[in-house]
Parts: sequence; C-alpha cells; structure tokens
Amino acid sequence: MSIEVKNLFKYYGDQAAVKDISFNVKDGEIVGFLGPNGAGKSTTMKIITGYISSSQGEVKVCGLPVSMENLETRKLIGYLPENNPLYLDMYVKEYLTFVGKIYKVKNIKERVAEMIKAVGLEVEQNKKIGALSKGYRQRVGLAQAIIHDPQVLILDEPTSGLDPNQLVEIRNLIKEIGKEKTVMLSTHIMQEVEAICDRVVIINRGEIVADDKASQLQNAADRQTVYVEFEGKISKSQLRKIDHVSKVEKFEDGWLIESKDSVDLRKSIAQFAQANDALVLTLKKEEKSLEEVFKSLTSGK
Repeated sequence: MSIEVKNLFKYYGDQAAVKDISFNVKDGEIVGFLGPNGAGKSTTMKIITGYISSSQGEVKVCGLPVSMENLETRKLIGYLPENNPLYLDMYVKEYLTFVGKIYKVKNIKERVAEMIKAVGLEVEQNKKIGALSKGYRQRVGLAQAIIHDPQVLILDEPTSGLDPNQLVEIRNLIKEIGKEKTVMLSTHIMQEVEAICDRVVIINRGEIVADDKASQLQNAADRQTVYVEFEGKISKSQLRKIDHVSKVEKFEDGWLIESKDSVDLRKSIAQFAQANDALVLTLKKEEKSLEEVFKSLTSGK
C-alpha cells in the first residue's frame, strides 16, 4: 500500500476534526478524497504529509510511519496544498531550482528543465511567479510537488479557481502524472472525480461515509429511478401498485418511477407490462449523478 490510515483521530481542543477514520490507497491508484467544507479533508492530508501531527492512530506511506520528525516519508511525498504557497518574487526556474536543492535533487538543472516541459511551463519559465496566471501558478505548484520524483502525490483542491480551459489542462496533467504515481486528490468538482479518479473516499463531519468506485457508489444509491414509456394508456395508479415503487411522475412521453430502496425496478415493470398486455417502448435506469450521491451522504447527518 502507498498510503495506510488506521484509526486516525485529530482533536483541536475538545473538538474532533477527524474521528477514527481508516482507509488505504494502493500503489498506482488515483483516489478522490471528497467532503463538504470542514469535513476533515485538509486536516487528514496534512497529517498524511507530516505537516501536522495526529492525536491518535497510525499513518504509513510506502510502509514507513509518518510523523512531523520523519524526513524519510517526506522524501516519498509530493504535496500541493490548497493555497499553493509560492514565492511570488522568484522566477519560475529559480524557484524550482530552490525547491530541488532542498530535496537534494541530483542534476538539478536537467531536472528543472524536465519539470518545466512536463507541466507545460516552457513559455513562462523566465517570468516571475507573481506575473503568472492562476493556471500557470498551479503548474508551478505541481512541478515543485514532483521535482524530487516522489512515489505519492497529495493534491488539495488543485483546480480551485481555474477557468474551464485551465481545468481541462490541469486535469489532463494530473491523469498523466497518475500513470506513474499514487495520487490522492481533494476536490469539490464531481466531474473532476469522474474524469480522473479510480476510487472515491467521502468524509463527512470527520468520519468516512463511503469508500468505493464512483460507479459503484452511484449504483448503490438508496433509491433507484427508472424511465419507462408504454404504447397505449397506462395510469399512474396502476404503476403505483408495482412492488417497491414509492413515487410515480409523468415525464415527457413516459413515466419516472422511483423505488423505495435500492431494488432495480426494471424486472418488476417488465412483468407488469406482460401481465397488463402493455408494450414497453422504452425502459432504462436513470443513473444518479455522483453529485447527488455526495449530497445524500453528506447532508442531514
């Protein structure tokens, strides 16, 4: 495992920011770490990177225990914090050289040139960081996070505040990096998770409420909705009598039928149609979006 988190707690005074959470990230995985504001995402990431200490529990990176004093684990981790703290008065090449020397990177000149090319900073490499757009500053942040060739990359809101074009560029860059490294990614953008991540871990009020592939979370949602269109007249009252049906609404030329639980209604609807000699023109399960799943897991708890 690249990241192992076991029974982790973090208290600020009497308030628990993280409550007994456990999860693993396998080698080569890109995992989305999601949750509403104040859920404990950034706190957990800071503990994993060794920037703050835990109150209780165990965290390992590539088999090594993480602590604020353990420099060996920091060599294995690349970290892009949410606020991306850069030295704005330094030039791009100057800054990356500075970071590379901190990590004692060999052949620093060649490595800086390699990073500039990898993140698409060639045109901007001779500018001061303060003169760059936010998208290019994020690229600088990514370059400093991977300049020492870490095995694990921790990215906290890497696309926050970017315009649509910059979003696509940074997402593609993260996907490319993820081919060679383990990536843990925090974001509020669900499309980003669906586009990039192999797996999703959702935290709410300091507790893990979901850990699975995005597609599995969508399929395992509490309620399922089916769209069906019949040839001929079928009434709402007839459809309400189908087993496990909780709600029926007219929609366009057909019906939206919602289940009381996670039961797939398509078989019951097909049986209903056969029993009532009704021809089914359309029958499909409406997938819940990841955003809807996220809302259902993190609201009202």
